[in-house]
Parts: sequence; C-alpha cells; structure tokens
Amino acid sequence: MIEYFRQQAYCNLWSNHRLLKACARLPENAFQARRSSFFPSIHATLNHILIVDAYYIDALEGGTLGQRAFDDERPYSRVDTLWPAQETLDRRLIAICNALDDAQLTADIALERADRRQLEPAHRVLAHLFVHQTHHRGQVHAMLSETDVAPPQLDEFFMREEAPLRREEFATLGISEAQVWSSRR
Repeated sequence: MIEYFRQQAYCNLWSNHRLLKACARLPENAFQARRSSFFPSIHATLNHILIVDAYYIDALEGGTLGQRAFDDERPYSRVDTLWPAQETLDRRLIAICNALDDAQLTADIALERADRRQLEPAHRVLAHLFVHQTHHRGQVHAMLSETDVAPPQLDEFFMREEAPLRREEFATLGISEAQVWSSRR
C-alpha cells in the first residue's frame, strides 16, 4: 500500500503539471468563464483542488491549518500564481508518502471539521485525497474540451511503455522513472 501511495503522489504531481500547463495557455476570460461542472469555472475548480489539498496535506503533516484552509475559496486568480502553489503542495505530498511506514499508514489523522474533530487512519485520508484530486482534475479536463486548448492526456501514467511520452515532463519536474517505481523496501 505504501508503494501505491508513493506512486499516486508522483502521478498527482505529473498530472497537475500537465493539466496546469494546458490551462496556462487559456486566455484569462476562458480561465474564468462560467462552465457546467460541480464548480462554475476552471478557475474555481483548480482553486478547490488546491485548498482541499492544503487541508489534507497539512493534517497528514500534523499541522493546525484546519478549517482556515477554506477561508478563501479562490486564493489564486491566475494560473501562473496557482501553478507553483499547487506544485509545492504536490511535493509535500510526495515527501509524506516517501516517509510513510506501516505505523504511520495506520495512525489516526486529526481532521478539524466545522463542527467536530474527526479521526481517520492515514491510509484512508490518502485514498480519499487521491480520489478527490482525480475527480476534480477530470472536471477541469472536461471543461478544457469546451475551449480552444486541447485537454492533456492524463490516464496512461502507469504504463511502462508510455515512459518515453513523459520523459521530458519528468525531467522538467526533476523526477525519474527510477524514483517513481523503485521500491523503498
């Protein structure tokens, strides 16, 4: 399970890179335009991904951000400022997953909810976080298809033979196939 979460964390970094690179090509009015989805725009959805990531990543680190993560639902108005903030969170998540051991994986994580303190095992928090990210990236992907910017391919990360297709982006991100796929054990 630890290796799977590590790989998911790297996939998250790579997928966000691809998606935000495409979104950076949008004119501002297209980035902010009202669209059909759970959140009303690409801008709002990307900000939602970021603030929810901040909430859960902070909790996994034992932090105290809690509900303050949601004080500003749209902290970034432009892709060029949102992108580096998202990448910072993605790298924190990789660090969390790289440091996991069996005890940490089952340890309770305190989630400060609006009306209570919720305790969940780290593996459930991580599983939820990866599903949440994938779900909303898919919404942005669909909204991009309504623009002049083609949505990027996001669903072939795990295929060994696809490595050449991601080599350049992995180099840009400073990661390698060996980092992603090597076992720590």
